[in-house]
Amino acid sequence: MLMRTDPFRELDRLAQQLTGVTGTWSRPSAMPMDAYREGEEYVIALDLPGVAQDAIDIDVERNMLTVKAERRPAVKADDVQMELSERPLGVFSRQLVLADTLDTERITADYDAGVLTLRIPIAERAKPRKISVGGRPARTEIRS
Repeated sequence: MLMRTDPFRELDRLAQQLTGVTGTWSRPSAMPMDAYREGEEYVIALDLPGVAQDAIDIDVERNMLTVKAERRPAVKADDVQMELSERPLGVFSRQLVLADTLDTERITADYDAGVLTLRIPIAERAKPRKISVGGRPARTEIRS
């Protein structure tokens, strides 16, 4: 139901780790994610530790889901001298092509403990259903 859009994303991530270059708006860094089906919906979990909720932007245009986030430097007093800075700052982005079988109108998003969780329901038209033979409507059975 999901499709990767950039086969070179992993190479970019490795190059960023080696060079120490962080993401910019024109060339954002990747964000790690998990995607799985849970019942009647797909769940996408994206790691965004240290990112403020108001710095997350989620867009859907047709079947393209785009998540962008920016981790900004912590505000420090003038007399603070940084001794070590390993936490990446900058812009992070992920794009996913969603299948037509997903209901992009009912996507929900939650952000907790540095993890952005998107839930995308499967569209009603994509769920299995009985087809009648000979023009008679299919009989629906309710099982308890």
